[in-house]
Amino acid sequence: MTVPGLLVSAPASGTGKTTVTLGLLRALRDAGVTVQPLKCGPDYIDPAFHRAACGRPSFNLDSWAMDGALLDRVAAEAGDADMIVAEGAMGLFDGVAGRGAAGHGTAADVARRMGWPVLLVLDISGQAQSCAATALGFARFDPDVTIAGVILNRVASPRHERLARAGLAAAGIAVFGALPRHADLSLPERHLGLVQAGEQEGLDQALERHGALMRERVDLAAVRDAARAHGVRAGGRLPDPPAQRIAVAKDVAFSFLYPHLLEGWRQAGAQIMPFSPLADEAPADDADLIWLPGGYPELHAGTIAGAQHFLTGLRRHAEDRPVHGECGGYMVLGDALIDRDGTAHRMAGLLGLVTSHADRRLHLGYRRAELLAPVAGLRAGTMLRGHEFHYSTIVGQDDAPLMRVSDADGAAVAETGSRRGWASGSFFHMIASA
Repeated sequence: MTVPGLLVSAPASGTGKTTVTLGLLRALRDAGVTVQPLKCGPDYIDPAFHRAACGRPSFNLDSWAMDGALLDRVAAEAGDADMIVAEGAMGLFDGVAGRGAAGHGTAADVARRMGWPVLLVLDISGQAQSCAATALGFARFDPDVTIAGVILNRVASPRHERLARAGLAAAGIAVFGALPRHADLSLPERHLGLVQAGEQEGLDQALERHGALMRERVDLAAVRDAARAHGVRAGGRLPDPPAQRIAVAKDVAFSFLYPHLLEGWRQAGAQIMPFSPLADEAPADDADLIWLPGGYPELHAGTIAGAQHFLTGLRRHAEDRPVHGECGGYMVLGDALIDRDGTAHRMAGLLGLVTSHADRRLHLGYRRAELLAPVAGLRAGTMLRGHEFHYSTIVGQDDAPLMRVSDADGAAVAETGSRRGWASGSFFHMIASA
C-alpha cells in the first residue's frame, strides 16, 4: 500500500471529529483529490456520512474485532485513491481493557499499525494557552503514534485563537486551522447517534458548508502534506458470504450492516438482493438466505406491522430456508415490538420474542460469540467477534439460545439470541470471525 493517510482524532468524544472529517472529505473532493474515507471502531452511521461527503464507500477498521490481516485488507480498499482520511472514535487512546484480535479497539491502534499521523481536533472552549498542555501530552504519550498537529475547534474570537496558537507554538505543535463556533454545522442526533444520512433533507447543502469552512479556515495543502503511506501488505481476505443469494433488507429502518461484510460477500461472488420492508417489498423468492440488519424498526413499527407483503414473504421463506436478524432485524422476527409510547405492534412471529423500546436501557460493548446452531453457511461452533449497541429490552423470549456470548473481558452476556426452525437472530452485530 502506497496511499498516504492520516487519522482525525481528539482527546474525547464530542469535540468535533465528525464535523472536521466531513468537511475535509468534501473540501478535498472538491479540490480534485480522490479521498478514501475510513472509520475506526464499531460505527455504522458515520460511514454513510463519509460516503455522502466524498462519493466513495467508507469502511470500518476495528482493532478489537479484526485481526491484522483483515485490518490491512480493509485498508487496501483505498488502493486507487490519492489519500486516506480515517475518523477515530471517542478519544485517541480510548478502548477496552481486554485485548482483542489486534488491539484494544482504539484509534491509536489503527494509527500505529498503519503508520498514519494523527490530526488532533481540540475543543478549546473555556481555555486558551492551556490547550497546548493537552496537545503535548497526546504527542508524548505513545512514541509510536505521531501527532502531526491540531485543528482548533469552537474558537470564540480572533484573540482567543491568537492565544491558543501562541501556546501551541511554544510547545512545538503545528496548527492546521481554527474553526469558529458554528451551531449551523451541527447535525441532528437520536438515541443511537446521528440521524442517518439517508434521512436528512438538505444534507448535501450542509456538507457544502462544512467543506467551505475547511477551505476558509484550514490549510488543506498542509493537511495533504502531513499524510503518510503505510507499509503493510494486504494479502488477506474480506469475510466470506454465508450464502450464495442473499436478500438483504435495506432502507432507513434496516441499514446497520458493515460495508466490509457486504463488499466481501460481493467479491466472493454472492448475489446481494436488496429489498425494502418499509416499502412493503417481499424478499426475492429465489434467495438462499434473508438477512435483516439492524437499524431503527422501533421508529417504524406501525409501518412494518402493516407491511403484509413483506411479512408474508418472510414467513414463506422461513418454511424451508434460513432467515437471520441482527439487533433491529432480530426484533422484527419476534412476536411483538413495543414502541416508545408503550404500543405493541405485531411482528413476523418467527421467534417467540417480545422487545420493548418503552423500557429504555443501554446495552453497549464488544462481544465474542460462539454459534450453538448454524446460521446458513456459518456452522455451529463458529466463533465471531462483534458488538452490541441498543436501548431495547427483552420482555419475553422462549426459544433456544442461538449463541454463547461474552464481553471484551470474558464475562458472560445474557443476550444470547434465539432460534426456532429456520429463523434465528440476536442483538449481536457481526464484524469478523474470531
